[in-house]
Amino acid sequence: MRNGGRRLLALSAGLAGLALALGAWVAWPLPAGLLAPAPEPSFTLADRHGLVLRTTRAPDGSLVRSLPLSEMDPKILQAFLALEDRRFYEHGAVDPRAALRAARDNLRAGHVVSGASTITMQLARLLRPAAGGAGGRTWGAKLQQVLWALRLERHLTKQTILEQYLNRVPLGQGTIGVAAGARLYFDASATHLSLAQAALLAGLARAPSTANPFISTERAQARRARALTRMRDAGYAADPELAWAAAEPLLPQRSAAPFLAPHFTSRLLAWSDELGESPDGVRRTSLDLALQTRLEAELRHTVQVLRERGVEQAALVVLDNRTGEILAWVGSPDFWADSAGQVDMVVSPRQPGSALKPFLYALAFDRGYTPASVIADLPHTYETPTGPYRPRNYDRAFHGPVRAREALASSYNVPAIELTDRVGAASLLGTLQLAGFASLARAADYYGLGLALGNGDVTLLELANAYRMLANGGVWRPYRWWVVPSGGGVHADSETDRRVVSPRAAAIVLDVLSDPVARIPGFGLSTPFDFPFPVAVKTGTSRHFTDNWAVGTTGGFTVAVWVGNFSGRPMNDVSGVTGAGPLLHRAIVLTAQSYAPGALPSPATVGAVPVMICRLSGLRATPECPGMVEWFVPGTEPDWHRGGVHLPPEYAEWAEQTVAASWAAGAGASASGSADREPLRIVSPRDGDKYRIPPGVEARYATIALRAAGGAGAIRWWVDGRPAATTRWQLVPGTHIIRAVTASGDSDEVRIAVVLTP
Repeated sequence: MRNGGRRLLALSAGLAGLALALGAWVAWPLPAGLLAPAPEPSFTLADRHGLVLRTTRAPDGSLVRSLPLSEMDPKILQAFLALEDRRFYEHGAVDPRAALRAARDNLRAGHVVSGASTITMQLARLLRPAAGGAGGRTWGAKLQQVLWALRLERHLTKQTILEQYLNRVPLGQGTIGVAAGARLYFDASATHLSLAQAALLAGLARAPSTANPFISTERAQARRARALTRMRDAGYAADPELAWAAAEPLLPQRSAAPFLAPHFTSRLLAWSDELGESPDGVRRTSLDLALQTRLEAELRHTVQVLRERGVEQAALVVLDNRTGEILAWVGSPDFWADSAGQVDMVVSPRQPGSALKPFLYALAFDRGYTPASVIADLPHTYETPTGPYRPRNYDRAFHGPVRAREALASSYNVPAIELTDRVGAASLLGTLQLAGFASLARAADYYGLGLALGNGDVTLLELANAYRMLANGGVWRPYRWWVVPSGGGVHADSETDRRVVSPRAAAIVLDVLSDPVARIPGFGLSTPFDFPFPVAVKTGTSRHFTDNWAVGTTGGFTVAVWVGNFSGRPMNDVSGVTGAGPLLHRAIVLTAQSYAPGALPSPATVGAVPVMICRLSGLRATPECPGMVEWFVPGTEPDWHRGGVHLPPEYAEWAEQTVAASWAAGAGASASGSADREPLRIVSPRDGDKYRIPPGVEARYATIALRAAGGAGAIRWWVDGRPAATTRWQLVPGTHIIRAVTASGDSDEVRIAVVLTP
């Protein structure tokens, strides 16, 4: 016999032997205990003090039991068969049609993208987890599933296979089987469910951790709709029934919540599932149930108060700054109200408005800008890839050249856009991503200059942890949902911790955000941001008043709140001061009753240097221009010339005149009596200037500086024919003539207008 014939014979014999071995293995009785009831859940989540938040036991305290197939509502069987394996009763362990279709798709993709898993194959994976390695998406895993499915089909009836599957299928939130799923999601028995409820359970089988209604109502709704469509196609439901089912809420209203802190515990279970954690017994979370309960009540009160102004929803989260522990988490006013109640705004991305500006200024301070840098708040057009962009402020007014401290504290938009144009939108995006804003996943060109004004979607949890980064000296660290053991401490982790901005930039930004005087021009004197301890506060409002944010960080904790509508419907003229602000104030005060607010990092403790500057120019103060103390990173302090002025070329003359006036008055420039001296000219205010007094601003803060350059001798000031007592004049509504006269007889005058902002 030729060699080829011998090899063929040997191969045939080998294949025959393999077939006999596989046949014997398939025919061998199933392992003892393989079909024993699935382990009953006994996992309990507690708060940081040991108070029970949630358990996987049924609400009555009994463990969920497996349910015989004969007692299950027939609609459950129909829904799972329609969605998972329509030809279940027509094929064996493998569906040849589905297998051929999957093989075609997998060969095209080069890897397993479609498993064509029958219900028997899925049961094999549940009974023998080793056969589902890599999620069952490898060739080896699929082969093991097929072999075990053949064995199951050999020894079990179709009814037994279906019963075992329905009692073992994971349905999210730690539930195993349709009986547990029905009890958790609908507070009902699996013996009697509606068509919509059966379809929802079936829809959860493919993505239980991410598509259950406690985590995503949108994904759960889509999967239920798909299951209903498949049931119609399979002949299990008619169109009129589908219409009723589609209109049914995802979850029913309940008289009592089956567990506490529902948004937090639902998200925690989803995270644990995604990370492959299998917690058992009692686990203490980081949540403080007493604080959580008080904040839930405050949030509901806020929504009730603002309901007439079009506000229906709100959310908040509280973080411990040192450990990153989540102390409170309220995703909506009422988790059980209706299907919208399960929307969790703590982790749902929305536009944050001006709440991102502090990170822009921190970046700029690390680039050499300072709180005294003067930035133009004046009309300007930027050429962008999408066309001309003309930013405007919230109050629709321009405020002239302003110092960075005032621009940030008062949340002016125009200076923020100018600063973004200088440091670059790409640099800002990189800083925000370092600060944990993973939701900002697009390229910088997509956001453009508007990124500084919050045109990209972020989550409330990301925002809170980013402000916590500022309180932690510019170092970002992950938040935690399990309690940190007492005495365990929190240590640096090079794999997760990362520096975002310098300690000096972070401290200076917090100093600005906690400065009530710098906030007056933009917000007035009466705001909800006055506390009996230091708090750095920032608000944000998205376009058309659809989202309203407020964040406050102390030395000890950070609180972030959101007010708005899940639907995106605009609120009625609700801003950070009137919407999220009051809720933030109450939340911070309540949190401070249990957790010490502590002190914010002082710029002095991180090496910043104080310098007396002129409020007008941002340069060093002089006898004629007394001012205020400002903080500077060493090396960025202003000199007697232009160290603190950052204006575009068209405003260079203004800077020159201001600097000249300060230098002449305080740096020793002598008056010249020569004929060629510069004529006297008023440089502040300028002729034709128009000033607006924001509502609620105390009179002593509504002043302007009186400055002049040139001339010879001492200057006397007159306003409307009356002598001015000082070189700062208190604004009074109306038209005014301001005149400067020197001892040598030189004079100049300007006409200005002052109006009250409506």
